[in-house]
Amino acid sequence: MLHSYAFSNFQSFAERVEVDFVVKKNTTLTDWMVDDVCSNRVSKLLGVVGHNASGKTALLKPIAFLHWFICHSFSCQPDSPIPLQPHAALSDQPTEFEFVFDYEGSLWRYELQATPTRVLREALFQKKERFNYVFVRSWDVGSNSYTVKQQDFGLSAKSAKKVRQNVSLISWAAQYDVALAKAFISSRIITNVNVVGRLPISDQAVTQAAEYFSANPKQHTTMNGLLSRWDLGLSGVWLQEVQVSPIEAPDLKAWVAFGEHSSGVSKFRLPFNLESSGTQGAFVLLSRLLPILESGGLAVIDEFENDLHPHMLEPILDLFANPATNPKNAQLIFSTHAIEVLNLLEKSQVMLVEKNEDCISTTYRLDTVDGIRNDDNFYAKYMAGAYGAVPNL
Repeated sequence: MLHSYAFSNFQSFAERVEVDFVVKKNTTLTDWMVDDVCSNRVSKLLGVVGHNASGKTALLKPIAFLHWFICHSFSCQPDSPIPLQPHAALSDQPTEFEFVFDYEGSLWRYELQATPTRVLREALFQKKERFNYVFVRSWDVGSNSYTVKQQDFGLSAKSAKKVRQNVSLISWAAQYDVALAKAFISSRIITNVNVVGRLPISDQAVTQAAEYFSANPKQHTTMNGLLSRWDLGLSGVWLQEVQVSPIEAPDLKAWVAFGEHSSGVSKFRLPFNLESSGTQGAFVLLSRLLPILESGGLAVIDEFENDLHPHMLEPILDLFANPATNPKNAQLIFSTHAIEVLNLLEKSQVMLVEKNEDCISTTYRLDTVDGIRNDDNFYAKYMAGAYGAVPNL
């Protein structure tokens, strides 16, 4: 599980900020929290709220970036830049990241300092009595090369020395069959965010969702049950494999979704591009959430409520609270403009984001606001501007 992450000089954030899933031990334990093997109480949900252009998406992007960097940076061309963007006013300064997570009964900390040109420092620590380094990789300007210290990591010194400037040492080590590295790159994070921003609900996204459900009949059944219960006018989603271009590419096929409907005694199917944007959005969203709920991991969803009615937020979030639908304690972090979510979450499960007149974003957790009480009406007070992170109209 992800316990916390921190970063600085990344997109609209200049100073170091921290996003913390860990809640105080005296916090009432709810179904949306878990006591983990490291004796920490960790939230399974975290909602991000703030005004337009405040930096909500930028707050989610470090997870998507580091997941890509750790798992897939080995596939980069040797001379390609690292796709991270420092704050525009600090473009000559490095960007820093820190992630704390548990794995196999231990607490781990990953650190990265980099520019778009190269990694300056990368380190992995495991907590025993204290945090001990597994590896520390540092750029030596004098020798124009990396120095790498290791303890029980398993990568040969010769292979470590060859690591490219735009590649994570974990991604690099996985290519040499280092067991810990291979385990880390297999971690499950699903997101609708990339380096540019939120991925739209496009025809391609619907096709990818149809392909996923066609290959996972159990989750296809689950998805059908959820969509029909959420009163979208559907009795189910029917999937069919079709030829994309029978003449030009007869072997190229794709899965197509059709909404199944009933009207009196009549039953009919509609191509999914004729369904409402809300129905399409829920279909695509479930294709991202259900695999995480089944196997564990982290879902990072920007504009969670996109095209959905606010009343649908609670049943979707409840999928993470219910042990029957979330047996592996999967986590969800999401941004939203649906402020009604403040009626659903605990104060420790809300991050507020705002941007000042210097175009610098900041973030803080709702339970750190002075004078806040558990029995406060968070929605009403936020709308009244008591917590900040609202538009200055």
